[in-house]
Amino acid sequence: MPAAITAEERERDRRSLLDAAETLMYGKGIQAVGMDEICRSSGLSLKRVYALYGSKDDLVAAMLRRRDIRWRSNLAAHVERVADPRERVLAVFDWLRVWFAEPGFRGCAWINAHGELGASSAAVLAEVRTHKSAFHDQLAGWVSAVRPAAVEGVYLLAEGAMVAAGISGTPDAAAEARRAAEVLLSTRS
Repeated sequence: MPAAITAEERERDRRSLLDAAETLMYGKGIQAVGMDEICRSSGLSLKRVYALYGSKDDLVAAMLRRRDIRWRSNLAAHVERVADPRERVLAVFDWLRVWFAEPGFRGCAWINAHGELGASSAAVLAEVRTHKSAFHDQLAGWVSAVRPAAVEGVYLLAEGAMVAAGISGTPDAAAEARRAAEVLLSTRS
């Protein structure tokens, strides 16, 4: 009888699996990556993978959930180093520009996942909506300190920049969105 898997081994396997899934699925697309490829990359058997996550959709949702925590934490760390509330909002677009310029940038993982599976996977759709809502709320906190009426416009500028950068393959959309955000933050209504 095989030895029981420890909590530490389970966590190590989960981390390895999520690392492999994120690298492959973000790099190639969710539907383009098969479970066999994820198994090879993670070093785990198919049986072990399905013991950790009951379906590919569950794995995708877990990968998106973990990426959300890291993504929003990195954004917050960058933005919250800035003292001035107006400059904090603009720092969001500076951070986006750096992200868009990273090697291997393929657009927003949540927008991509929604495009591939949003209509067919309730688990993935829930993660996409949770992330977008959390990002909206995070951004709203910073924008509200400057001009509450600009929250929705600034959010749409950030989201639009993500889509444009993912399609164009250049970080230029972040600078354009930043300039538009400056106008929204300065407008009096």
